[in-house]
Amino acid sequence: VTDTLLVLDNLYNRATVIASVETSAQPGDHELRRLFAEAEARIASWLERLGRPVEIRPLAIEVAPVLPPLGSPYPDGKFQEHVGRIKEYIAAGDVFQTVLSRRLDFPAPAPEPFLTYRYLRALNPAPYLYFLHFDDIHIIGSSPEVLARVEDGEVTLRPIAGTRPRGGTPDEDAALAVELAGDPKERAEHLMLVDLGRNDVGRVAEFGTVRLTAFMAIERYSHVMHLVSEVRGRLRPELDALAALAAAFPAGTVSGAPKVRAMQIIDELEPVRRGPYAGAVGYVGWGARTLDTAIAIRTCVMRGGQAWVQAGAGIVADSDPEAEWRETEAKARAVLLALALADAGEKGSVDAKR
Repeated sequence: VTDTLLVLDNLYNRATVIASVETSAQPGDHELRRLFAEAEARIASWLERLGRPVEIRPLAIEVAPVLPPLGSPYPDGKFQEHVGRIKEYIAAGDVFQTVLSRRLDFPAPAPEPFLTYRYLRALNPAPYLYFLHFDDIHIIGSSPEVLARVEDGEVTLRPIAGTRPRGGTPDEDAALAVELAGDPKERAEHLMLVDLGRNDVGRVAEFGTVRLTAFMAIERYSHVMHLVSEVRGRLRPELDALAALAAAFPAGTVSGAPKVRAMQIIDELEPVRRGPYAGAVGYVGWGARTLDTAIAIRTCVMRGGQAWVQAGAGIVADSDPEAEWRETEAKARAVLLALALADAGEKGSVDAKR
C-alpha cells in the first residue's frame, strides 16, 4: 500500500501531499499520536523536496531523429510465418482471433528513463501516462486503452481494435478514417472483441445492466487512429473492484478469442515472454470499490541498460501477414521516437534529420 502520495490537480493547478498510516486493530491514543507525527514528518519532507529548485531542460521535439537499427527476437520473416500459422489454427476452428506481438530492442545503452518519459508524454499524449521506477526496472508508457475501470459501482471496459496510421495531411487522415470505419476485416475483429468485453463485464455485473455506450468510434492519437467501443455494467454489490479486474484480465484486445486458447497459441509462437507488455498499470482505491487500470501497451521497458518496446496485431481469418507486421511498426513508432529523441538529446544531436 502506498503510504505517501503527491496528487497533481491540473484543473486547479494545485499539488496535494497525502500521507496514510496503518494502525493496529484497536489503536490507543499514544499509537495514534505517534503515527500522526510520523505522517506529518513525511509530508514535511515531501514539501521540502518540492520547494527545492529543479533544473529541467526544454525538450526539442520539432524534429525527429532517424531511428537506429533495432534488434528483435523475431528473425526476419518469422512474424509473418507465425501469422500464417495462426490462420491455420483459425481455419481448424481452434480460435477466432489471436493477438501476435513482436518485441523491438533499442540499441544499448538505453537513454535516461525520465527524459524518455518526457518525450513520450509530449509526442504521444494519451489517457494513461505512467513512469514506474522499481529497483532494477523502469516501465514507461502512454496507453490509450482502459483494461478495467470501476467508479461509483460502474464497471467500464473500452475495447480498442482496428488501426490505421495517421495521414500526412488532413485529407489523407480523413480518408484513412473512412477506410478504417468501413473495413470489413477490422469491423469483424472489433465486433468479436466487443462481444468478449460484454462477456467480461457480464461476469461481475448485475443482471440486465450490461450495455454498449459507444460503438466503433474513431479515436485519433499522434501516430495511429483506432476503432473504439465502450461497455458498461453495474458491479454486483457483493463484489469488489478487483473482481472486475480479474474478469477482464488479460484483455481480449491483447490476447484474442477465446482467451485461453489464444494465450496457448501466443505461448507457443512468441519467442520471448511478454513481461509487463499487455499487463495492467493503474491503482485500486481504499476499500477496493474504485479502480482504474490501463493495458500496458505503447510502453517501453528498461532494465540493465537495455530498452525494448512491444506491439501486437490481431490476427483473424483474412489477415495479411505484411499488413499485420506494418501495424506493429505503427503502434511501436511513438515510443521508439521518444527513445531516439532522448538518446539524441543526451548525445547533443537532437537536431538530426527527420
